[in-house]
Amino acid sequence: MKKIFMVIALSSVMFACNNKAKEEAALKQQQAEKQLALKAVKDSLRLDSFKKAEVAKVEQEKEAQRQAELAAARRAGANSSRSYASSGGSSSGAYGGTQPTAKKKGWSDAAKGAVIGGAAGAVGGALIDKKKGRGAIIGGLVGAGGGYLIGRGEDRKSGRVQPKN
Repeated sequence: MKKIFMVIALSSVMFACNNKAKEEAALKQQQAEKQLALKAVKDSLRLDSFKKAEVAKVEQEKEAQRQAELAAARRAGANSSRSYASSGGSSSGAYGGTQPTAKKKGWSDAAKGAVIGGAAGAVGGALIDKKKGRGAIIGGLVGAGGGYLIGRGEDRKSGRVQPKN
């Protein structure tokens, strides 16, 4: 019986040592695979960062080219306005006034406010006064003045007109 226990004990010890060796080998294999996967991810990130850098460089070159084209267009526009000013037209640039670098296109808020206020005032004045023509004129003038003041304030907020100091 002692021999049987001895054989079982010895085989279990051998079996246990054999499993540990296999487990250690499996752990080493897993660590090696993790390192390879980590290396592959790092390499792909490096490649992605190089690609991103190249794309950013191309975008930066396009932006620089666009800025150069805009500057050339501004210079061409400035030259044509100067020639117009020297040929007899009135321009604040010809008399030392300051011109904004980029003029905004379209109606200012002050002009829009004056038109809208004038129309609303004319309708309101015509409805209120018994003499329709007189009421429309007075209402239109008051409405246009109020709309202009409100629109001018909006122009100052947006930066189209410099605020008073």
